[in-house]
This record gives sequence, C-alpha cells and structure tokens, in this order.
Amino acid sequence: MIGKPIAPGRGVLETTLRDRRQSGDKLLVPYVTGGMDDEWLVTVEAVAGAGADAIEVGIPFSDPMIDGPVIQEASLRALGRGTTPAGILADLGRLHIGIPVVVMTYYNLIYRAGHQRIAGLMAESGVSGAIIPDLPLEELEPWAMAADDAGIATVLLVAPSTPPERIAAICLRSRGFVYGVGRMGVTGEQSSLAGSAREVAERVRAATELPVCIGIGVSTPEQAAAVCEVADGVVVGSALVRRLLEGAGPVGAAEFVSSLRVALDGG
Repeated sequence: MIGKPIAPGRGVLETTLRDRRQSGDKLLVPYVTGGMDDEWLVTVEAVAGAGADAIEVGIPFSDPMIDGPVIQEASLRALGRGTTPAGILADLGRLHIGIPVVVMTYYNLIYRAGHQRIAGLMAESGVSGAIIPDLPLEELEPWAMAADDAGIATVLLVAPSTPPERIAAICLRSRGFVYGVGRMGVTGEQSSLAGSAREVAERVRAATELPVCIGIGVSTPEQAAAVCEVADGVVVGSALVRRLLEGAGPVGAAEFVSSLRVALDGG
C-alpha cells in the first residue's frame, strides 16, 4: 500500500508514522470494528480519506477484556452477522487506502489460528501491524517472532501503572509504535482528559524513539490536541464507534475524523 522504501529493520507502519512525525504532523489512528455493519469497509475508506495516518481495525471477540460497552456492542453486532477473523482479513485484502492498517484482537483467536498462519494471512491481506492487549510481554515471543518474520509490527501497550523498567522492556520489543494507555480501565468516552494520559506520554517518549500514540479515553478534538502537546499522536475508538452505532455511517465517521485532524493540525 505504501510506495516509499522501508528503512532497514522498520516495517511499513513504523516508517509511515516516523515520516509523518518527521514532517511535523501529529498522528491520528482511528479505530473501526470490523464487520459491525454492511458499510464498515466503506467507513474505513472514508476515515482514511478524512486525514487518518493509520487505521486500527478490531477483529471481534466474544470476551473483550479491554473494551468498554460501546466497542463491546459493536463486536456483538459483528459476531451476530457471522463475522470471522478470516473474513475480516479477506475483506481488508480488497482495500487500497494508501495508509497502514493495524488489526486489534485477542490472543485466543491468534492461538487457535496458529501464529504463522494468522501472521501470514495478515501479511497477505496488506495488514501492517497487530495489537493483542491480553498477550503479556513474558509470553509474547512465539507470536512476535512469527509476526516479525511476516513483516507484521506487534504494537505493545504501556499502562499508567507500568513501572519504568518494564516500560523500557516494552518499548524495546514494540514495533510500529508504542500504544500509551491514557487511563486505567476499559475503553470508553470521557468528558475530560485524564491527567494520566499526558503522564504516560511523557514517560514513554523518554524511553523510546518509536512514535508514541495515546488511546483509551481520548474522545474529542480538544482532548486529542491536548494530549498531543506531549504525545506524537492519538488512537480514537469509542467516540467514533458510538457514532457508527447511532447510524452516522461513513459520511458521519469522516466528518468526526476530519474534526480530529483539524484539531491536531492546530486549526
């Protein structure tokens, strides 16, 4: 999808985000639940055109430990429609949106499919990275090695409670970018930005040269701009998915993402 040469040791996701950061831009990574409705692929295309730098696509799972009510509802809708991991990856393989796609799912699905097999399917589908929030660092290596071999960046998460030595280890093994968790708890919209969001951004940026994006609890253009005074970028999920559940469709999704882009660009 990305035509620029990849620097040695870097994949498409990291190279793209580093290039955007180098040019002075803040990074915007919206989240869409795969398979949640008939238009989800059109939504991904619309969001890409509205100023996203990468897109996170959720592969639904029946027991999503880190997802709050909004994304749980979207996942249940997707599962009720017969959505499968293989089906989502096949659909993504038909997209040509010009920016990296990162899938987010849970380790049970990865384990059942087989590390090499699912990593290969991701690569064949044009996916650039994977986020697996319930796979701890101590148990990561079998999957991460298969992902590295397939060219899939394994994006790791740092929580507000993560101690400094563990932050360093997570940053060393993360690929693509480091996902800073803005607040303790599950995903969901917040009326105000948690103080921990900026604190996590500062701590992670001090530990790595990888791009650092903050998600979970970033809900509005104003909050996105505020956390990006410290962070390299934001991941915005529940606020977008709620609009989709309420019927905003691809046009409404693009309008919301465009408002985030304007805020991040200082507009």
